[in-house]
Amino acid sequence: MGEPLKVLFVCTANICRSPFLELTARRLAGPDSGVEFSSAGTHGFDSHAMDDVMVSTLAEDTSSGFASRRLTAPLMAEADLVLTAESTHRSFILEEFPQHLRKVFTVGQFAAAVEEHPDLTGRELVAAIGARRTAARPEHDIADPYRRGRSAADTAADTMSRMLSVIVPRLATGGSDG
Repeated sequence: MGEPLKVLFVCTANICRSPFLELTARRLAGPDSGVEFSSAGTHGFDSHAMDDVMVSTLAEDTSSGFASRRLTAPLMAEADLVLTAESTHRSFILEEFPQHLRKVFTVGQFAAAVEEHPDLTGRELVAAIGARRTAARPEHDIADPYRRGRSAADTAADTMSRMLSVIVPRLATGGSDG
């Protein structure tokens, strides 16, 4: 088996959306997926636990040991694919790290593009989507549920779960070279 595909999820503080995306993607992909999922935040917290309200939306509480972290140049360089919760995060990243244009998308933008490439998986899928960029649209954004109550957290979790159900099976290669 070759190097795992490294996917980095990014939101603002790395305590709500990006940890939900990381932990849920990991659960959906399974242990032998050939993909490593991680997360970071553009601003805000370092070494904080996942938000309790968002933890309660996880299918399984796998948040034990999670610690938030800030987005850094080494994290960006290491990632094969960077998926952001909102277009504002994507814009921030591209201003700070313009050399990574071909691998930075909103989660919704990437999910929409996956459906345009029905025969590709893994690295081939990432390369094809990076080569033919589509614009991020407002409906691709995942609304920030932080301090907005259980209903906002449930809505965000449902949106993220729907997007991940499109993305993860196409990235996960079960250990093949994909």
